[in-house]
Amino acid sequence: MAVERTGDGFADNLGRIYGIFAVGFLAFVILLAILEQVGIPSEWIGYLFLIFSVVAYGGFGLLARTMQVSDYYVVSRRVPAFYNGMAVAASWIGTSGYIALAGALYVTGYDALSYILGMTGGFVLLAVLIAPFLRKFGAYTIPDFLGYRFGGQVMRFVSVAIVIACSFLLLAAQMRGAGLVLQQFLGSNYEMGVVFGLVFVVLGSLLGGMRAVTWGQIAQYIVLVMAFVIPMVIISTIETGIPLPHLMYGQIMQATSELELDMVQSGLAVADDIAHFDEPFLRVSEFNFFAIVISLMLGTASMPFLLMRTLTATRVHEARRTNGWALVFVMLVFFTAPIYAVFVRYDIYKSIIGLSLNDIPDWVFSWGAGGGINICGAAATSIEAISASCSAVGTGIVRLTDFQLSPDILVLAAPDITNLPFVVTALVGAGALAAALAAANGLMAAISGTLSQDIVHRMIDRKAPTARRLVVARGIALGTAISATFGAITLPPDILKMIGWSFSLAASGLFPALVLGIWWKRCNSVGAVTGMLAGFGIAGLYIFGLHNYGWSWFGLDGSAAAIFGVPIGFAVSVGVSLLTPEPSEDVQSMVDEVRIPRGRTYMDADRERRRSAELQR
Repeated sequence: MAVERTGDGFADNLGRIYGIFAVGFLAFVILLAILEQVGIPSEWIGYLFLIFSVVAYGGFGLLARTMQVSDYYVVSRRVPAFYNGMAVAASWIGTSGYIALAGALYVTGYDALSYILGMTGGFVLLAVLIAPFLRKFGAYTIPDFLGYRFGGQVMRFVSVAIVIACSFLLLAAQMRGAGLVLQQFLGSNYEMGVVFGLVFVVLGSLLGGMRAVTWGQIAQYIVLVMAFVIPMVIISTIETGIPLPHLMYGQIMQATSELELDMVQSGLAVADDIAHFDEPFLRVSEFNFFAIVISLMLGTASMPFLLMRTLTATRVHEARRTNGWALVFVMLVFFTAPIYAVFVRYDIYKSIIGLSLNDIPDWVFSWGAGGGINICGAAATSIEAISASCSAVGTGIVRLTDFQLSPDILVLAAPDITNLPFVVTALVGAGALAAALAAANGLMAAISGTLSQDIVHRMIDRKAPTARRLVVARGIALGTAISATFGAITLPPDILKMIGWSFSLAASGLFPALVLGIWWKRCNSVGAVTGMLAGFGIAGLYIFGLHNYGWSWFGLDGSAAAIFGVPIGFAVSVGVSLLTPEPSEDVQSMVDEVRIPRGRTYMDADRERRRSAELQR
């Protein structure tokens, strides 16, 4: 892939650097596989993967350290679309795509496809309606754009609050994913795993900001896609004799359905426990399904850390190409997630269901010790722990209704479930850690960049020198990471639920203002602010009421809250704007200029005009 010359030694050699990294990582995995066959303890393999992660991601962070503001916030706008797409994909996949999505498909079957449709379809909205125009505007953050477009500190403050709320919730979910992975690697408790995740996040982004995050995310994408796809190829080869899991998916799904019917007839399962991968709308209504799809699409197009990646593109049209490449790279993982769900369920049916308690394999107790597996309602920590509970329900064998696998560990445990060597388990864990860190670093950069740029620099210390601005940004980044660590420990344990909430909040609070700010000159500051508050408020109220008091409007899930928030945000923004004075002619001409793809970046041109005016005075 040809790379545009940028005058940056690192950026000018991306193909060579990441090609060497990919080959080196593959050689590292092969070496560990050989060492495992020789007899190296599995604990050492896990530690070696951790050491690799520290050296690789920490190394990219150190190499990308910078003292330039434009580098720290937007990589001086010199990331080629192909590699920017990798970085977007890595941050977007995160724990939702790598860990939680396959688990949701395992539990709910067809109905969980709403997450795949929504989270990928949103890239189309992003590329068509928003991304190129934000890049043409040339801001550093989303509140920077909204504050400049609509004017006033109130808009800047409201947009910052919304960005922080939805980004922090998503960051806590990523930290939880990192904690789950490190818990298995280190043999520690979950809380200690989250704390170690904090160290990884800080190493990867603190010194270089978005520059370090970007170069690290490309490496993390290479690791996560290899770690996600290679084990599935091995599993497909073992189960079917053909190393093409995407082609063998239908055959295994049919075999899974046949096993389910046999288990129901033999009394090992009841109909409610069966996944029914090929039957839609069994656990989620049609309206709820499509409401989730729409909410996730709108949330994708509004997610602050994705929008900030748009601002790093080299040119305006590259912003659209970035999202095209990102969709390609995301789909490499998202197309594989359903295959994990089907193959793992098939192997569980074959290897676990119908066994006597004394024949349960050791991997069940290994994952049960971390709270990932329950049998007969008790944590599967040992044979003694489950014997009493299974005796109470009158069974000496494992029925499907007795076996409960946490969806958050399905991908991590897949190699053990299919009886693969430990090096494959460690490889999957390394990929999950890369996915969690990629998303966490991107979110931390978005949060700290927003606070330092839009609150500290724009509202408190406008004349701060570069060194002080970067020190403040790094201090805020560290505080953000520590806060998210506590959030990961105290917030609800369902990763996909937290991610769905953050999407709906982002869509409800930001999507109307972004779209109207670009496409409707008549929208003014009062209309945009009231619309943002109304949309975000109604979505937040629904999520809070549903989670704490069991409210349910039309039976919709919390992930679909944007179906209420976005229309209200648009309606209030338009109505209030029409009832209040229109924006100035300068603002309206600015909107016209931003929608023209060619020409200089608006804010850069505006800075030059101001500088010339000052010199003339």
